[in-house]
Amino acid sequence: MLVITLHDNPGVDGRAAPLDRISALVEGHRPVSLVVVLDGGAGADAAVAVVLRGHRVCSRLGLVMSVASRSAPVRRLLEAGADTAGTRLVVHARADTAIATATAPTAAA
Repeated sequence: MLVITLHDNPGVDGRAAPLDRISALVEGHRPVSLVVVLDGGAGADAAVAVVLRGHRVCSRLGLVMSVASRSAPVRRLLEAGADTAGTRLVVHARADTAIATATAPTAAA
């Protein structure tokens, strides 16, 4: 499992850098699952866009992706914008829950 925390809002013009880093980490390490934690300052539309694009990368690779955000509006945006063609995006309110849930399928395998 790979856990990535976005601490800050990347802004509209800064979305490419965190997405490139997430893609490189996922493609380089090939984890079974990815958990993205949106920390306090990362709960903006640009961070949501990064996560949703990262979810498309994970879907293409067949990885399970979970996201944790304390913000209910951000969780709703993530659920509404998630790509439904691939693997399901799992959205949680707490990071510990997202991590525990992400490890459950790998522990059973």
